[in-house]
Amino acid sequence: MKTKPDLSFWKLWNLSFGFFGVQIAYALQSANVSRIFATIGADPHDLSYFWILPPLMGLIVQPLVGAASDKTWNRFGRRLPYLIVGALVAVLVMCLLPNAGSFGLTVSSAILVGLVALMLLDTSINMAMQPFKMLVGDMVNEKQKGLAYSIQSFLCNAGSIIGFIFPFCLAWFGLKSTAPQGVVPQTVIWSFYLGAAILLLCVLYSLAKIKEWPPKLYNEYNGIEEKDSSAPKEKTNLIKLLVKAPATFWTVGLVQFFCWFAFLFMWTYTTGTVAKKAFNAPEIEKVVGISDGNQVYADKYLLINDTVPIVENGQALIEGVEIGGKFYAANNVVINGSDTIVQNHKVEFGSNGQPKATFGKPFAQPSDRISINGEPVEVSGQAYIKSYLSQIKGGFRLTQAAIVAHDNNTGKIVVEDAETHMIADANSARFETKIDLNTASEQYSQAGDWVGILFAIQAIGSVLWAVVLPRFSSRKFSYALSLVLGGIGFVAAGLITNQYLLFIPFLLIGCAWAAMLAWPFTILTNSLKGGNIGSYLGLFNCSICIPQIVGALAGGWILSLFSTPGQLAPQYVMMIIAGISLVIGAFCVTFIKEGKETEKPQENYGAPEDALPLSK
Repeated sequence: MKTKPDLSFWKLWNLSFGFFGVQIAYALQSANVSRIFATIGADPHDLSYFWILPPLMGLIVQPLVGAASDKTWNRFGRRLPYLIVGALVAVLVMCLLPNAGSFGLTVSSAILVGLVALMLLDTSINMAMQPFKMLVGDMVNEKQKGLAYSIQSFLCNAGSIIGFIFPFCLAWFGLKSTAPQGVVPQTVIWSFYLGAAILLLCVLYSLAKIKEWPPKLYNEYNGIEEKDSSAPKEKTNLIKLLVKAPATFWTVGLVQFFCWFAFLFMWTYTTGTVAKKAFNAPEIEKVVGISDGNQVYADKYLLINDTVPIVENGQALIEGVEIGGKFYAANNVVINGSDTIVQNHKVEFGSNGQPKATFGKPFAQPSDRISINGEPVEVSGQAYIKSYLSQIKGGFRLTQAAIVAHDNNTGKIVVEDAETHMIADANSARFETKIDLNTASEQYSQAGDWVGILFAIQAIGSVLWAVVLPRFSSRKFSYALSLVLGGIGFVAAGLITNQYLLFIPFLLIGCAWAAMLAWPFTILTNSLKGGNIGSYLGLFNCSICIPQIVGALAGGWILSLFSTPGQLAPQYVMMIIAGISLVIGAFCVTFIKEGKETEKPQENYGAPEDALPLSK
């Protein structure tokens, strides 16, 4: 077998530079997916379900790409073709995902578009991620792998930090961090655009600078003998490997379960927690449907007799105003000459994110001046807004519609995907509502941007703690200590109400993250012998993906245990549960029995995992 030549620093840099762009894409997804779906209109109890896709795609795509690229060779190389396909799809989908709520679709349809985009993004990021891992293994000798993985780690962390802080920086430069209800803010949309552009440039740079070895030379450098094509191919039985797996495989996997379960909750619920606790984001009462006492009729639009919308995108429309017992039909209401209360039959919101008027509560006093539809009216008492539903007498036909538009030629309302129901008595009908955070408020948008800063702080904490970890004499002690520190950080993150004090818990969470990336694969590879190390590491990836899938499936159910129907979901509780999960993981570290140290190069099997999260 030929010895792989030493590579210059810049050749090692070029092999991994694409990680910078890929990790920006991953960071943008990690910090903003829950925010995007919550903005579109997803229920907080459903947010965890959207996080099934990232680990599921990683579980499926990474092994397939690895196996397929082993057998690939064309004019672009062995690994690079998968980088090209993955990166191009990622660039396109990064432009689609944050715009899922901008196409005028129903909430359910917009969420479906977002889910498809998220699935494609996860798949493409995994395809783009794998080649860089394998290129180092293909082309770098054992002596230089430590340096190669250090470069990879640096580029990975640098890309993460930039991706996390993009929305905050764009807001600082003047882009709007707020948007109409159901629409993702410009700071998030343009962050994805810039991330896509950087990813594309990184891929083009990689294609220009990386020259893979042709098959014959590759085989010579990697000690692969040309086999007789007629000879039967040896197959690896994964079931038998699992049966014969050392105890370390299972005990480290048990610790991994509680760790990645916890971090799935962090990615899912941090935005809602920080928005409520640290930024005091306002609540909003959303109409989810109309009940006639027996059944709830819900959709994006609800109309009377196919012609008059009474609910639009979770907001009950205003038919008029009652002043001193007298009703005035109204589509626009202004108080004291300049304060618009109602615009186009919708209640306006103040700068604090709160509605300026609420059904059943007076919005004006007799001393105030009120203008309705541009005309002043006499104020003879307190003023109240009135919904269409409150003014209906007797029975009526209720229409549920997915799409309502105005025909520009005729001015008539066009209704699509509609169902009609007869309501016998309007007195029995009432709005069904729920309380959510106002995702269109300035406070929620500021919180969403701040979450990126907190995740960047976590990445910095991870880098600093990674320097400390090797100084401990016991891996198990440092592993358990790191997880306990992370658990304390999670609990504190769920309780702290000062946005700057949140830096402390996220630095602690970074300690857990550093240990999770450093020790599991190192401990495992030291317990493995023989020629199946690669297969075991592939199987061990399940200990990262499966707990996230379990957490995603269980998250909504767990949150519902602490929720009151119709009231605001306490997302901070999920951060506390994540902390408890990490502490349990720390306790499980005591079950691990480390194998004896083998020769140093074997530890490099775990080194790629120091460079980036395998949660993908």
